[in-house]
Amino acid sequence: MKTPAWSRLASYTWGVLLWNVLVALFGAYVRATGSGAGCGAHWPTCNGEVIPRAPQVETLIEFTHRATSGLAFLSVLFLFLWVWRAFPKGHPARLGAGLSLFFMITESLVGASLVLFGWVADNVSPERAVVQMVHLANTYFLLAALALTAWWASGGGPLRLRGQGAVGLALFLGLLALLFLGMSGAVTALGDLLFPVGSTLEALERSLTPGEHFLVRLRVLHPLIAVSVGLYVVFAGFLVAHLRPSPLAQGLARGLAYLYGVQLLAGLVNVWLKAPVWMQILHLLLAYAVWLLFVFLATSALERGAKRVELGEGGEAVHRGTGGATWRDYLALTKPRVISLLLFTALFGALIAAKGWPGLGVFLAVALGGYMMAGAANAINMVVDRDIDARMKRTAKRPTVTQRVSSRDALLFAFALAVLGFAVLWWGANLLAATLALMGLIWYVLVYTLYLKRRTWHNIVIGGAAGAFPPLVGWAAVTGELSLFAWYLFALIFFWTPVHFWALALMIQDDYRAVGVPMLPVVLGERVTVMQIALYAVLTALISLMPLLLGELGLLYLLLSLALNALLILKSLALYRRPERRTAVSLYKYSMLYLALLFVAMAVDRVL
Repeated sequence: MKTPAWSRLASYTWGVLLWNVLVALFGAYVRATGSGAGCGAHWPTCNGEVIPRAPQVETLIEFTHRATSGLAFLSVLFLFLWVWRAFPKGHPARLGAGLSLFFMITESLVGASLVLFGWVADNVSPERAVVQMVHLANTYFLLAALALTAWWASGGGPLRLRGQGAVGLALFLGLLALLFLGMSGAVTALGDLLFPVGSTLEALERSLTPGEHFLVRLRVLHPLIAVSVGLYVVFAGFLVAHLRPSPLAQGLARGLAYLYGVQLLAGLVNVWLKAPVWMQILHLLLAYAVWLLFVFLATSALERGAKRVELGEGGEAVHRGTGGATWRDYLALTKPRVISLLLFTALFGALIAAKGWPGLGVFLAVALGGYMMAGAANAINMVVDRDIDARMKRTAKRPTVTQRVSSRDALLFAFALAVLGFAVLWWGANLLAATLALMGLIWYVLVYTLYLKRRTWHNIVIGGAAGAFPPLVGWAAVTGELSLFAWYLFALIFFWTPVHFWALALMIQDDYRAVGVPMLPVVLGERVTVMQIALYAVLTALISLMPLLLGELGLLYLLLSLALNALLILKSLALYRRPERRTAVSLYKYSMLYLALLFVAMAVDRVL
């Protein structure tokens, strides 16, 4: 049985969802204004009275919140009864309404506990922080349950949770990440209320001061968590929209990306303005909107009958795989040869930052976590590009092409690597290093693979920035910050990448032409390509000398870099004069040695 989209029940359900969002926002206003103790330690009465007489402002605010919450409870109870009467047994709307009522009851109990145990006003106990996080999580669950009920009451189909593979995992991790972000935001907001600061710098200094209250010290983590979660949520949204293509899913993914950008901007403004009440409410409203958009994206992707790209139309064998994969096949998914140079720059980025040995723990975290994150990006790339890989000689033996590994298993493997890699970098180094590694993965998959690669010859110029993140990861793992020198390492690899990759593109341009990938030699020809290579070689050489002007490196690096750059420019000019495969191969191989030796020179010079 399906209900018309704008039936009275559907309209009522959407209205109940909106009302509960407003009630939750008003609850945040109660907390932000310190009015939680407006009715004393009494519940459900207010200062021992059903209706307070001559109330103070705080009492009026708290009593109004209780009244609106009571109306919300009744609206959900009525929704539950209406849905169970309107829909037959087994209809998903019944499940949604039942969950809504359950979480409304727990919402009331958590709110009551805050009052009865005195976890309001100026209370700074750890128990209050924990319950505040539980309260936020329960609100998220309540809104999600109401959203699902509205979806199903409007005619949405039931969900299929089994057999969703990486899509199910990506969505589950996204929901967990947003939940974790919301809980960290609840703690941060509590810290802003109880321990206000005069400036952003003061907040940072107090957060890093040993002996400060835990609410103060945890506050500094929220912005980094917000960036990390935002990166993942946007990535998961676009990947899910690619694997479950529909106008609705694609629209929700785009809306999620735009909305999260606005949310991050609002967070910055909130910090800059020192968290005024109105800004806290707006920030929380955007958080609810992001959560609900992601819930709707998950619902549209998991709905029964949704198209599943990783299985193909009709479930072709190339998508399903034949089984029998070995550990070598999964290792091949990570592209070890490609990762080797990325990992080298990450590890030497750590050595350069530390001016010597960074410590075994940090070194291993960068090595293992960095490999996992890069390997995850490469595995996803193989799934997305399996159609063109099958028609190119260089890539025809990849596991996703030979059917040794199915797309489903490859994606699950990639997500497992990404999660483990992020955890290793956070635990073994710091959250900034883990976030930067995640940024590199997302840039490679979303910007390069999914958006630019098949659209424009600028693909490697812009998308190649993904390969410039590893030294930032190594640097941040050691220092916990990014200095100007760290960004110089990023710029060096950014401008080096076209020299390296376009030399490869010249070697295999026939393959790219055959599959319609618009690499520079295919679109503009060999002459333009070799001119661009020579230009980027000169730019790379100039950038490699910038640390000398900053006083970061000395004579040893000067001599070695001059020699390395001279040979890079000579080989680029040789390719310009004779654009042949032999000269392209020579430049391609030397470009890798050039970058490795340049990083070695920097590391040695910094030690000496």
